[in-house]
Amino acid sequence: MLPHQDVVAEILELPDGPQIGAFFDFDGTIISGYSAFAFIEEQIKRGHLSPRELVELVGAMASFGLGNMGFSAMLMASTQFLRGIREDSYAAFGRELFASHIARQIYPESRALVHAHLRKGHTVAIISSATPYQVEPAARDLDIEHVLCTRLEIEKGEFTGRILRPTCFGEGKVRAAEALAEEHGVDLETSYFYSDSDDDLQLLERVGNPRPLNPNNKLISIAERRNWPVRKFGSRGNVGIADLLRSLMMPASLVGSFFAGMPIWALTGSRRDALNFSISLFADTASAIIGLNLKIKGEHHLWSHRPAVFIFNHQSNVDLVIVARLLRRDITGVGKREIRDMPLVGRVMEAAGLVLIDRRNTASAIEAMAPLVDTMRIEGKSVCLSPEGTRAISPKLAPFKKGAFHLAMQAGVPVVPIVIHNSGDVQPKGDMLYHPATVEVEVLPPVDTSEWTVDTVDAHVTVIRNMYLQALDQVDHPNVLQVVTGS
Repeated sequence: MLPHQDVVAEILELPDGPQIGAFFDFDGTIISGYSAFAFIEEQIKRGHLSPRELVELVGAMASFGLGNMGFSAMLMASTQFLRGIREDSYAAFGRELFASHIARQIYPESRALVHAHLRKGHTVAIISSATPYQVEPAARDLDIEHVLCTRLEIEKGEFTGRILRPTCFGEGKVRAAEALAEEHGVDLETSYFYSDSDDDLQLLERVGNPRPLNPNNKLISIAERRNWPVRKFGSRGNVGIADLLRSLMMPASLVGSFFAGMPIWALTGSRRDALNFSISLFADTASAIIGLNLKIKGEHHLWSHRPAVFIFNHQSNVDLVIVARLLRRDITGVGKREIRDMPLVGRVMEAAGLVLIDRRNTASAIEAMAPLVDTMRIEGKSVCLSPEGTRAISPKLAPFKKGAFHLAMQAGVPVVPIVIHNSGDVQPKGDMLYHPATVEVEVLPPVDTSEWTVDTVDAHVTVIRNMYLQALDQVDHPNVLQVVTGS
C-alpha cells in the first residue's frame, strides 16, 4: 500500500529497465518555490551578504526575470559574492539549509513520482540550472543518483566567482540529457522530463514524454496546444487563510478535548474514563480540523492484543493525531522532555499521562519509563512511542532505539508495529502549517516477546525494523549520489 497511486499510475504500467529515463527539473517541480530564495534569505540572516551585494543580486535576478539579461550573465553576477569562499563550507551550508528549509518544500507527489520511477529501475536524474549546493542534498534524500546542473569554478578549494560553461539551462539541459543518455544507454524517445517552466521547452521537446508539472502560464498554453498532459500539485506553497486557521485550531483542539473530559472525571471519579473520552474527542476533532483522512490496512491488529507496546515511525507532528485516532482508549505514551516547555499544551499532555524523557540522557530516560511496566501489567493500559526517537526530515526510516522493546519484554506484552507511510504530506518537519491529505497506515501483526532475552533483543529489533523497511519500500534503493556537470 503506497500513497499517491493516482499520480504514479502511468509509471507503474511502464516497462522496467534503465533504458527509460526520468528527468526532473528542480525548482518548482520537485520543490515548491525556488531554492535560491531560501539561500539568499538565510545568507541575509547570517550577515553573509553586504547591502551592496544584496542590491546587485536582486538587480541581476530582476533583469533576468524581465528578459533583459541572459541566464549565464545573471548567474555570473549572482556568484560574484562567493569569490574566496571555501567550497566545502558552502556545501555544508547547503546541507544545513536543506534540513531546515528546503526538505519541507518537496512535493509529496513529486517524491512519489521519483520513487515510482526508481522502483521500475529507470534512469532517474535531476537536470537543473541550479548549483549542486542547492540540488545535491535533495537528490540524496530522494535516492537520485544523477545530478546534472550548473557548476561553479573552484581553485584551491575556493570559489573564483566564475561559472563553468556551458550552463545547464535551455540547450544546455538538452546536451546534459543527451550525454547522460549516451553514457547509460537511455532511449530519449521513451523517456520522461518533468518541468514547471517554458524555459525548459527544448528538453521537453527532445524527450518522447514531456510532462509539465506545476507549469507556469506560458507552459500551460504550450501544453494545451500540443496535448501534453499537465499536473498541478497544491500540497505545498500557496498558504491560505484556511491553512492558518487549521494550524491555530489544532493545539486548541487538544486543550479543549482535555478539559471536555473533566466533567466526566468529576461526576464518575474515573480519570481513566475521562482520558478515554478526551483522547477520542481529540482524535476526531483534530482530524476534522486538519482534513486528515486515514486509509488503514490491518486495523484488526490494533485490538487483538491489548495491552501492548505500539510503535510507530515518526514523520510529523500529526502522528500524535493519527495514533490517537487509531488507538482511541486505554493508552499512554512517551515523548521528548521539550514538550513540557510548550505553553499549556505541554502541561495538558503531561497531565494526560504522557511520560516525558530526556533523549540525551539514557539513564534518566530508562528511569522515567520504568513505571510504564506497571501501567501495562496492573492497569492494563497500552503504551505507544516511536523507536526512532525524533521526527525525520524525510520519510526515510531512522535507526531504532531499544527502549520500546525492553519495555515490552519487561511487561510481557507484544509489540505492535504501526507503519505510517506519508504523514509528512500533512505536516513535514519544520513546517507550522497542516495540509489536508490522506495518510496510508499499515498495522502489522503483533510480535510476541515472551521468548525474548536481553542477549537477543538486538536481533529482534533488527527484524522489526526490516519489517518497516519492507512495508515502506525502502529496501531496494541505495543512497548513492553522483554529480555530473551540465555539459
